[in-house]
Amino acid sequence: MFLSSSEQAGFERWCQSLRSICGNFSTLPSSLTRHFIGEIHSQAIGALDTAHIRTNARLISRELIGVDSDDSHCFLIYQRSGRQRIRQAGMEVELGPEDIALVDSARLFEIEPLGLVENISVHLSRDIVTRQFKGDNLFGKLSRNNVSSRMVRSLVQSIGLLGDGAANGDDGQAIQNALVSLVLPAMSGQVQDGNLLLQSDSLFATALRLVDESLQDVDLGPAYLADQLHTSVRSLYRLFEEHGESVSRYILRTRLTKVAHDLCCHTLRSQSITQIAFKWGFVDVAHFSRAFKRQFEVSPRDYRAHAFQL
Repeated sequence: MFLSSSEQAGFERWCQSLRSICGNFSTLPSSLTRHFIGEIHSQAIGALDTAHIRTNARLISRELIGVDSDDSHCFLIYQRSGRQRIRQAGMEVELGPEDIALVDSARLFEIEPLGLVENISVHLSRDIVTRQFKGDNLFGKLSRNNVSSRMVRSLVQSIGLLGDGAANGDDGQAIQNALVSLVLPAMSGQVQDGNLLLQSDSLFATALRLVDESLQDVDLGPAYLADQLHTSVRSLYRLFEEHGESVSRYILRTRLTKVAHDLCCHTLRSQSITQIAFKWGFVDVAHFSRAFKRQFEVSPRDYRAHAFQL
């Protein structure tokens, strides 16, 4: 989908600001809407830099790292609202509200917002993080509920409340040291056994992939997924809850996203809204219309009309 000239200018300003504050990144606008949202501002507490980001971009990618690239930081990303996926080194994590992830700036990675998202990115010294981790992988999602994670979350939230000039350089160094000390136990504390963590993440990734592949099947639901994954429905619910997600909400949101994409597709203009909804597994038109309006704040008809205005 093409942006209008004014939207394109705003998008280009966003890209420049992102590069200035966070380094070498490229951005793709969402294909689901003509209205690009991109807001970013930096905040410094001494040598500790943070970026406050709000966007509905489709993809944000770390560009090729060269000898002149700034790879001196790890990004501690706190998800304030919305959901997004982060991929690095063949691994993927999904963040929901109040989730936190550590990402290595020296390696390629990409962020995929799932709609409008807001987050705070704290730029930690990569040298300090590396010494703390002692060669361990510098990418992963922090546990939601252990003590270290709660302390990290509280510190980052406090940073977001500070005004410019409210703290000095010593405060910044102290906050950074505290965050780095807490991140490792917050990541390793997700479960008691690292192998169980791998199994849980692998099973969750398989469940998400199965959902994506089965969206057009009207039988897709918790019972169907549990049967395909050879687990109980109760265990499936618990698996999704561990990742801050709901089985039914994820299926519904993913189906609605597919419908929204098709409503904006020029080659599908001859298909009715009902036909497109049925294609993606909806069987009740009234339920579909209500769910779509809750998700996108406009009716399917108005959403489609707006997409073809320009």
